Amino acid sequence: MHEAGVTTEEIATRINRTSEFVERLMGWTEIPRSGERTERALTPKERRVLDMRADGESHAEIATKFKKTERYIRQVEGLAHFKESQRLLSRA
Repeated sequence: MHEAGVTTEEIATRINRTSEFVERLMGWTEIPRSGERTERALTPKERRVLDMRADGESHAEIATKFKKTERYIRQVEGLAHFKESQRLLSRA
């Protein structure tokens, strides 16, 4: 937004933050990244959800066991699949 000409104060208003926060955030984006990407391992929860799905359990069944919503379980599963795909692609 800043590159499009929107003022720092307007950005702060739009995202419900202070202009100081927006300025800090813009500063952080200028910090160069170094090094290679590190692999993000699956969390125990992600591994368990993938195992339960592989065993044929539905999102609703898993959600009940974790005391979470089906949407949350789908998000956990999706993130786990994303991490796995990134890991597989990085080895190519």
